[in-house]
Amino acid sequence: MPETTVNTEQEQFYHGTKANLKPGDLIVPGFNSNYGQRKNAKYVYLTATLDAAIWGAELAVGDEPGRIYLVEPTGPFEDDPNLTDKKFPGNPTKSYRTQEPLRVVGELMDWQGHSPEQLKAMKDNLERLKALGIEAIED
Repeated sequence: MPETTVNTEQEQFYHGTKANLKPGDLIVPGFNSNYGQRKNAKYVYLTATLDAAIWGAELAVGDEPGRIYLVEPTGPFEDDPNLTDKKFPGNPTKSYRTQEPLRVVGELMDWQGHSPEQLKAMKDNLERLKALGIEAIED
């Protein structure tokens, strides 16, 4: 896996999910993905932008409330090709993936979700992509 050039000592990383975690927990690959066909995930995802983490928390599968965790990568990570190659060249969302665990170092409690209209538009777009057979890149 190519290593990113981000200076991790100056960057705050987030992970949006509906899982109930606590500081010290590890987020590891190998579980069913929160998205798409819920295949076994080869990667875990992190971002350096709060907006991308909010989308992760809002779009994750499950009935629990969305949560945003402060995380630190324990190994190398790379740009997330689901966003950088397809939607946002240059990675302005600062979205990454790794096959190494993410360590939870805290939870962001005070965050504002997207409007119901934005959330519906995103979910509708994801359904459209699913109907077209377009799934997340896990290679």
